[in-house]
Amino acid sequence: MKEVTATGQSVEEAVEVALGKLNVTKERIEYQIIDEGKKRLFGIFGSRPAIVHVQLKPDPIEEAKIYLLEIVKQMGIDAKIEVKIEGNTAEFKLSGEKMALLIGKRGQTLNSLQLLTQLIANRYKNQFLTIVLDAEDYRKRRENSLIQLAERLAEKAIYTNKAVTLEAMPSFERKIIHSALARNKKIQTHSEGEEPNRYLVIKPTN
Repeated sequence: MKEVTATGQSVEEAVEVALGKLNVTKERIEYQIIDEGKKRLFGIFGSRPAIVHVQLKPDPIEEAKIYLLEIVKQMGIDAKIEVKIEGNTAEFKLSGEKMALLIGKRGQTLNSLQLLTQLIANRYKNQFLTIVLDAEDYRKRRENSLIQLAERLAEKAIYTNKAVTLEAMPSFERKIIHSALARNKKIQTHSEGEEPNRYLVIKPTN
């Protein structure tokens, strides 16, 4: 049930009745007053109940999940989604067949789907919500690969005494490399270029 019409002796009472039927708190609904009602006056005039129409506000996570499942279905993939929420970050773990197709080359398909899903979720959220998409623990494997790459290229920059430029990658992947090399005093890292072609540069400090 996503909407209900309820009555009460006052608008406030009618809203409370609707909340009970929907089993949600007031923060989760929006309502329209159909009739403000009329109280009995001196026992002479007839009273009229207040009427409200109450709707559940769209849930950002649920809307994002529905959108993602539809896109994945159009790709010919039958997937399941497990959602884990921590603060303002929601991790969507996808499982099923053809996950390699969903991930794409170097995670490009997964990254694109993540961006689109995040845009959908934040349509319904006042405070920014970060969506992370993962399939077959790709994110962890990619993080390990990026750390190894970062260490190898840092050594190259130090050995050649020249800056090393990496390929363009999303901001959260650049952040992994920044963090991995943050304690290395022999090199510096910074990003250049414009999104979505922004890339990271590793250069020796001297």
